[in-house]
Amino acid sequence: MSKKLFLFCCVFFHLSFHALADLEKARDLMEANQFEQAMEELIPAARSGNAEAEELIGVMYAMGLGVERDEIRAFDWYLRSAMKGHPGAQSGVGWYYEVGIGMPAPDLVRAYAWYVLSAIGGDPDAAISQEEVVKKMTKEQIEKAHLLIDDYRVWLYPFR
Repeated sequence: MSKKLFLFCCVFFHLSFHALADLEKARDLMEANQFEQAMEELIPAARSGNAEAEELIGVMYAMGLGVERDEIRAFDWYLRSAMKGHPGAQSGVGWYYEVGIGMPAPDLVRAYAWYVLSAIGGDPDAAISQEEVVKKMTKEQIEKAHLLIDDYRVWLYPFR
């Protein structure tokens, strides 16, 4: 192994470990109801593209934890995380589409698609949400959703 590659690997693993430690600290702060401090820990990780941090910030905005409740910002943070394959955030995006919060109207096609993707990713509650939303859909809507699922699945889960 070259010295440059070795140095790169060392720096990468150090930064990864540091980001995980920040997330663990943020979770501990959230459990202690210290939401402002948790946000301070999450923002750098989220801005560097960490899906878990993005999802947690989405939760904080959705529930008004340490920040003013803001459904638009919550959805945006969930969507960032969902596009990286975070199953919990994908369920969150599905829910926003299902109920239509912050949107002109509910979009059951996208809700169903995100719930299916979340289930593929391993979210245990996604299958239940999927079963409930499909009851409200027409056959044509389900077919459209499966087109979206096929588009996203190969991108988000290339080996599944």
